Amino acid sequence: MLFIFDLTSRCTLNSIVGWYQELRKWNQVLHDVTTIPVLIGTKFDDFVQLPIDVQWTIASQARAYARALNATLIFSSATYNINVNKIFKFITAKLSNLPWAPERNLTIGEPIINF
Repeated sequence: MLFIFDLTSRCTLNSIVGWYQELRKWNQVLHDVTTIPVLIGTKFDDFVQLPIDVQWTIASQARAYARALNATLIFSSATYNINVNKIFKFITAKLSNLPWAPERNLTIGEPIINF
């Protein structure tokens, strides 16, 4: 399940909790379905223009949510093709049970990849 949020809008990040709760309800109804949560932060190109303290706050919150949901976290930008291919490779590898993991990057101000 892809949880996509706008890195420049904290309300979209905060809404992930509600979406995850809905997913959990559906998982209880559909007992044989296994889901793999992936948090994708979009508009990284705009995010890096924000003050560093705001970046740190948003990135920390996103990482906390990813830990709580046991999800992979990837920051991306479609405009500049930042991590877009990695997202598709990651999803394909998970769906096909193939071993592939991008290099982790936890540095604030850079496109985070954490799994």
